Amino acid sequence: MADAVVIGSGPNGLVAANLLADAGWSVEVFESQDEPGGAVRSDRGVHPDFVSDMFSAFYPLAAASPVLAGLALHREGLRWSRAPSVLAHPLLDGSCAVLHADRAGTAAGLDRFADGDGEAWTSLCQVWDRVGDDVLRALFTPFPPVRATAALAAHLRAAGGLRLARSLLLPVRRLGEEEFAGQGGRLLLAGNALHADLPPEAAGSGGFGWLMAMLGQRYGFPVPEGGAGALTAALVRRLRAHKVEVHCGNRVTEVVVRRGRAVGVRTANGDAVRARKAVLADVSAPSLYLDLVAPEHLPPRVFGDLRRFQWDFATFKIDWALDGPIPWSAADARSAGTVHLAEGVDDLTRFAAQIAMGQVPDRPFVLLGQMTTADASRSPQGTESAWAYTHVPHRVKSDAGEEGLTGRWDAAEAERFADRLERRVESYAPGFRSRILARRLLPPPVLEAADSNLHGGAINGGTSSLHQQLVFRPVPGTGRPETPVHGLYMASAAAHPGGGVHGGPGANAARAALRARGATALVSTGRRALAHRDRAD
Repeated sequence: MADAVVIGSGPNGLVAANLLADAGWSVEVFESQDEPGGAVRSDRGVHPDFVSDMFSAFYPLAAASPVLAGLALHREGLRWSRAPSVLAHPLLDGSCAVLHADRAGTAAGLDRFADGDGEAWTSLCQVWDRVGDDVLRALFTPFPPVRATAALAAHLRAAGGLRLARSLLLPVRRLGEEEFAGQGGRLLLAGNALHADLPPEAAGSGGFGWLMAMLGQRYGFPVPEGGAGALTAALVRRLRAHKVEVHCGNRVTEVVVRRGRAVGVRTANGDAVRARKAVLADVSAPSLYLDLVAPEHLPPRVFGDLRRFQWDFATFKIDWALDGPIPWSAADARSAGTVHLAEGVDDLTRFAAQIAMGQVPDRPFVLLGQMTTADASRSPQGTESAWAYTHVPHRVKSDAGEEGLTGRWDAAEAERFADRLERRVESYAPGFRSRILARRLLPPPVLEAADSNLHGGAINGGTSSLHQQLVFRPVPGTGRPETPVHGLYMASAAAHPGGGVHGGPGANAARAALRARGATALVSTGRRALAHRDRAD
């Protein structure tokens, strides 16, 4: 019998297990896949000489996370690597908006799009200087973040008060139009907003685009040396030092509830595992409430709310092994770890509108990673390990392109859509396709099969739109890791603060479990870690 059972070994589950083990609890982790990591894994499945990240790849939120900083994963061998420039957004005319590692370089590049846009960028960075740490504290504090919000409100008043709050709630299209005369700065904000499922016209997309851009400006978009799996390996090594075992290939099929309290789990292997103090679930909200907990243990309102639960966009991904660097027409894109491809904010709006109408986009927005550029260990010298993803509807009604795609995503459809995506890259980098040694296609069903939390290829545990954030995440009236079942905690991206690799939901769940059992030593770990990191900066 363990003090706690953690369901799922994604980054949130592993963070939760580490914090509980640090508090002296005995912990067992159960994972349905044959290896740990959830959506933080890498392999050599595309080409034996190339390391490919199977899912997530760049980790600005991890670099900013006080949760991960507090775990001191460098002691477990984790090392971060960064590309010479953070992010590039090339255009067909050869111009290119670039997020450089230093704000002066970013500003100088934006001035080439329009005089004064560099100063506008610097002003946005100065706002981050005043409120950024408070934003991070609020982001990584269990909801409601009372103290963090009070500090943030005070600094917001000093930084412009209601006017600044208004700016952060704007759609990213409007924020870009208000701040920048040229499209370079607008594209940096709007492309970053689409790292979530926030189209340019969505309320709050401006604040999210600004947040991601500022994280990139301060921390870069770092990658783990040797592959995304190195981050998972560090978390697992830390657990093993606490004698915590991660049981892979052993899917949990039921959370056992007695007299309203979670007391353990049952697995597909027939194991019945008792939990003296808590069960923490790093699974999606629909999976937890519809599959793992018997309905008689939940209030009826949960099922009504789950009928309204909204997933984020479905995702289609390609991994490539390339025999040379991508031949971008815009030379500035060659040194960037992350590259966005869309011909202006209107193109992004068109792309998002097609998804909203259930159409497979004909000109997909492409988010592309040049992994060897970011980490030379990923492939032989002179080559490039690369990937790209785009989004598609969960329910396809029609194809905006000419291939007649239906959303079956069988092998033939996956090949046709991959060709469409590659043609998009080719238009910005003539000769790109001739450099492909091998490719691996990961359409939505394949992503879900490899990680059941990625329902239909949704990568953020549910939409990032305002109606499903904060007190509405994952359903109205929640916003915290506690569930209607005592001793059962939501530890996945379905809970506040949501998607991304930062460990926030796992840490919040672990701290809630510790508080419920009177263990308070780790409640302020994130605050101390953030303060320590700031002194180091």
